[in-house]
Amino acid sequence: MDMNKEIKRLESLYLEKPERVFTMYLNTDPADPDQQGGEWRIHLKNGLQNFEKYLKNDVNKEELANFCLIKDKVEKYMREHELELLKSVVIIATPDESIWFAKRFQVPVESEFFWEEIAKLDQLIALHQDYPRSGIILTQKETIKIIETELGQPLESFYFELDLDTEDWRQHTGPHRAAATVGSGGKSTKRELFNNRFEANRHRWYKSIAAKLDKLAKDHQWEYIYMVGHSEETNDLSESMNKTINHFIEKNMLDKNETHVIKAINN
Repeated sequence: MDMNKEIKRLESLYLEKPERVFTMYLNTDPADPDQQGGEWRIHLKNGLQNFEKYLKNDVNKEELANFCLIKDKVEKYMREHELELLKSVVIIATPDESIWFAKRFQVPVESEFFWEEIAKLDQLIALHQDYPRSGIILTQKETIKIIETELGQPLESFYFELDLDTEDWRQHTGPHRAAATVGSGGKSTKRELFNNRFEANRHRWYKSIAAKLDKLAKDHQWEYIYMVGHSEETNDLSESMNKTINHFIEKNMLDKNETHVIKAINN
């Protein structure tokens, strides 16, 4: 999802009575002290009922019917995704169904409900500014993993592994293949020999993959880049890239899943 394009599309909305644009920001964060009992259900019920009562009192049957269409669809969405909720839900919808933007995010929002001529996008725009489309580059010697994320959600992952026979970086899908454990024996293990070889060639090997990482960043329009790993490796890799690295994190998280990594860099 290209959030920049999505926001521009939503910004163009304008509907006159009896139609309106429904906007909902709902806090569903289970870690929030105010959400320990699933209070989002109460906020959802009250938020929807308040509009329904107002429209009934306003005696505008056509507008009420339009709102009820949205209300039923929102309630159905929340029922169907109740077990998949993260920290927040954002829904923007129109009665004619030309717009149905419904997303569950791993970032917090303040619960708000609107039924107006336009979509209320202040929170969505602020979220996108705080959590833009980003690339997280994780290094661990001969393995590099890239996680693409936006609004706290993983979008796609890429893996590169160095073929030590050809000294070429090979991209593959699926979880990376963990290096085999080598027992100690004599003065030096095979792993120690590899480590020595890697340190001697690290700059040259990282330089050979830098252009591929720059191309990924350009093609996927990363607005922010994190680099995670041991400082010696991340420094070498970043110096070989043309793209600016916005934030360095000295941790080994290559074997952590995408959600864990994204949560760690956002905390």
